[in-house]
Amino acid sequence: MSEKNFLKETLDNTVLTRRSFIKWSAALGGTAALAGGGLSLGLIAAQDSPSEWKQVWSSCNVNCGSRCPLRLQVEDGQIVRVEADNTGTDTYGTHQVRACVRGRTIRQRVYDPDRLKTPMKRVGERGSGEWEEVSWEEAFDDIAGKIEGLVDEYGNESIYINYGTGTLGGCIAKSWPPGASPFARLMNTYGGYLNHYGTYSAAQIAAAGPYTFGGWAGNNSIADIENSRLVVSWGNNPAATRMSGGGIVYDLQEGVRRGNAKVIVIDPRYSDTAVTVADEWIPIRPGTDAALVNGIAYVLIAEDLVDQEFLDEYTLGYDEDHMPEGIPPGNSYKSYILGDGPDGTAKTPEWAADITGIPAPTIVRLAREMGNSTPCYHFQGWGIQRQANGEQACRSVFMPAILTGQVGIQGGSTGAREGSYSMGWASFPTLSNPVETSISVFMWTDAIERATEMTALKDGVRGKDKLDVPIKFIWNYGGNALVNQHSDHNRTVDLLKDDSLCEMIVVVDNHMTSSAEYADYLLPDITNFEQEDLIPQGSSGAMGYGILASKAVEPMYDCKSIYEICTELGKRLGVEQDFTEGRTQEEWLRFLYDGVRENNPELPDYDAMKELGIIKIANPGDHPVAYKSFREDPTANPLGTPSGKIEIFSSRLDEIGKTWDLPEGDVITGLPVYAPTWEMPGDPLEEKYPLQMIGHHYKQRTHSSYGNVEWMKEAAPQVVWLNSLDAQERDIEHGDMIKVFNDRGELILPAKVTPRTMPGVISIPQGSWYKPDDTGTDQGGSINTLTSWRPSPLAKGNPQHTNLVQVEKA
Repeated sequence: MSEKNFLKETLDNTVLTRRSFIKWSAALGGTAALAGGGLSLGLIAAQDSPSEWKQVWSSCNVNCGSRCPLRLQVEDGQIVRVEADNTGTDTYGTHQVRACVRGRTIRQRVYDPDRLKTPMKRVGERGSGEWEEVSWEEAFDDIAGKIEGLVDEYGNESIYINYGTGTLGGCIAKSWPPGASPFARLMNTYGGYLNHYGTYSAAQIAAAGPYTFGGWAGNNSIADIENSRLVVSWGNNPAATRMSGGGIVYDLQEGVRRGNAKVIVIDPRYSDTAVTVADEWIPIRPGTDAALVNGIAYVLIAEDLVDQEFLDEYTLGYDEDHMPEGIPPGNSYKSYILGDGPDGTAKTPEWAADITGIPAPTIVRLAREMGNSTPCYHFQGWGIQRQANGEQACRSVFMPAILTGQVGIQGGSTGAREGSYSMGWASFPTLSNPVETSISVFMWTDAIERATEMTALKDGVRGKDKLDVPIKFIWNYGGNALVNQHSDHNRTVDLLKDDSLCEMIVVVDNHMTSSAEYADYLLPDITNFEQEDLIPQGSSGAMGYGILASKAVEPMYDCKSIYEICTELGKRLGVEQDFTEGRTQEEWLRFLYDGVRENNPELPDYDAMKELGIIKIANPGDHPVAYKSFREDPTANPLGTPSGKIEIFSSRLDEIGKTWDLPEGDVITGLPVYAPTWEMPGDPLEEKYPLQMIGHHYKQRTHSSYGNVEWMKEAAPQVVWLNSLDAQERDIEHGDMIKVFNDRGELILPAKVTPRTMPGVISIPQGSWYKPDDTGTDQGGSINTLTSWRPSPLAKGNPQHTNLVQVEKA
């Protein structure tokens, strides 16, 4: 018997300690999956490959919510093959974390002939494409000198780190969150920078959720749906947004299979998730989810399907007997729904049907299913809240779970985004920011154009009453939100071209993205495959994992790592020692990993972990349940709200709504209500632009990452989803080139004529790279050519799904 077979037979018949199991696993070329008090084996032999190939563990570090391991096969210093995780078993909870097709095309990104290869300085107008190559020394000297001059003249609030998620997942080489990036540490050693709050993904729910739950709105693990009787997906499409083995689409499918719950998807599109797992698709007009919830709530209340005991004990604001002090009668949620409130309108299914486009009998049936199905798992995608008045929408979607008492129980839910089990790992310390002022992540263009006009009550400035200085310097690291992911491209580009406003833009990236074209300095970054890093906090439903990504190939061209870039700039700014603390990047990784092992001594040492590549930990207990301890004892475990309860009515929001300076159509209220707003059906602009336009995440890209990979563009071309009735009315056939336009711009793309989007609604996959022609028409098909700068009311976040447009043949 061979040594390897002997070891495997021994393992199959022996109970091992954690530490010895890791050693045995390493001997077999597999990985250890640790599970609470026991051990879960994860040993599948690696696929055979030519003996001259070297296998290197790495990962796909983009912003899809997953963190998939990759096995890179290297020959003669070149990555010749990309393979997925082959460790673990086929048993859910210790399974293989297989990367999606996007991650398996990374060679096209690493070896892209258009990769940025050497530092470059702009010599023409911003965006003109006129550059000259410069040395790293010249670039470092010029950038550091500019920072010193701007800080002397305007202060540290004039320096800004723009939002970027193109390099996400590493411990050191990461652009998100920007406040945890190496640039944040560098600037924090030099007096700080203007901070921001919120994200382009989830600004509205992040701002609104705490007023209901007292903090970030959590939800049960997605794997917990095996304990649910009914699953309701509110605009959530994990089959596209989380489509890999490290995402949740597998967990969703597995949970449905194991528990056999009915799945209902509510979405303007018949999404891939609806195709994959749904028993029923309910199409809805964009921006009207709160109205649908109101119609459902009316039936739940009228037919006594609410959990009154739960509402009495755990919530504030449901009925007149459980309201905050000082609130006039008639302002409870029940009064609002039944028409006994100030507006005098009963939110009947018929009322909701006129707004949502969903027939009243369907709303009644849906409500009865929710009211008679406990436990019920509600979870929402973040597209619902990326709208005008999106804060009201996401707070409203919490309500069906609250009204029926699903919070804090196994198989239940809160209505927030799905949760999962994960491991806790280390993070690179970026120190504290001496500057306390922050703006909404979406309003950085305003902070360039009209900074001194921006106030706390009008524009959501935090840390002071108003901004005193404009943004004069922007770091843009690993992100395409400078142009591509920001709204109203044409207006944004016009702003960036004026270098008398923002005086210097430094872009650090691998590729010439739409944003990189508007840099003053382009600094070529190495990819994550050209450096070593820890990839913490991977999660796949019932299993957490961590990856130690090794360097697969040497840095290419004249590229440098972000850590080296910041070190050299720190040297010129006089803060090198404060930034590095005398450590190299690898020494930081070892230092941080050793800190993790102090609290988790069962983990292998750094070198052993490097050999393993990945380590998995199975959830040792029941699936995580959000607010379980609160449900068990609300007195001992109160929420972070002022009352300690779930606040259906928030006195804090009520006060904000009365004191903030809001434009017409923006609504902040104590209750989650439906509030019609701009660029929706009923807006006078509808006569000129009769179609609602939304965007959706797409299999081709992760936001804009992989947007320049030809394989992916061939597999999933950029098209406009257009309902067959709308196409017929405009004499458009499938495959025709069509123009989509409004007052902000126009783009040209092929038409995908389909019944998979409801009439009156078009959908364009978000993230395609902006490519204007000489007339300003976007030939790349970026949806943000047509979206608005106008922010949402509370979070001041991006309302990029609130748009009216027209379509015609090109």
